[in-house]
Amino acid sequence: MGLVPTIFRKYSSTLMNLPPEAYLWFKTLHIIGVVVWFAGLFYLVRLFIYHVEAKELEPTLRDAFYQQYSLMERRLANIITTPGMILTISMALALLYLQPSWLLQPWMQVKLLFVLSLLLYHFFCYKIMNKLAINDFNWSGRQLRALNELPTLILVLVVMLVVFKNQFPTGAATWFIVCLVIFMAASIQFYARWRAKRLEKNSNGEINAG
Repeated sequence: MGLVPTIFRKYSSTLMNLPPEAYLWFKTLHIIGVVVWFAGLFYLVRLFIYHVEAKELEPTLRDAFYQQYSLMERRLANIITTPGMILTISMALALLYLQPSWLLQPWMQVKLLFVLSLLLYHFFCYKIMNKLAINDFNWSGRQLRALNELPTLILVLVVMLVVFKNQFPTGAATWFIVCLVIFMAASIQFYARWRAKRLEKNSNGEINAG
């Protein structure tokens, strides 16, 4: 008789008890959760970068900045980023509960793999945060900037999957967007490297002048 009809019969009585606008509310809250989650992830890793680069400061200033960045990271992760993740996942489960047939579609299966990778990234950020709190983290600012591009790539791919679904484009426009994302990531890395060299040059000039 088929899997999809069986699933719909199983949940039909429960779905009838939900108000007609339930789907729209779940979708709205899901989108809000995604925005909050990604905003938190982007800024969290940016704080990691500032935290790591504070090691160049004088010891007294460095310790003060370390404590301040650790506090900001913890608050951002626990008050904004993780609640955004919980809202995103819970509303996604609610949407799948209303539309279980989506689980049979290839675009949704691929999307869920990207979501799983984003969850792993989320908890990896917690691992970095805990190591930074005890000064046991050896990554450079450049490496963290590269890491910060990963959720951008995941976001682009997930949005494209949601929009195009099983008609995911593979033409020139798609490759243009991919190249544009790579170019933006490379530009950020180049600017960060140029800025670091400029600051180092200015510091050396002040030392020589003194």
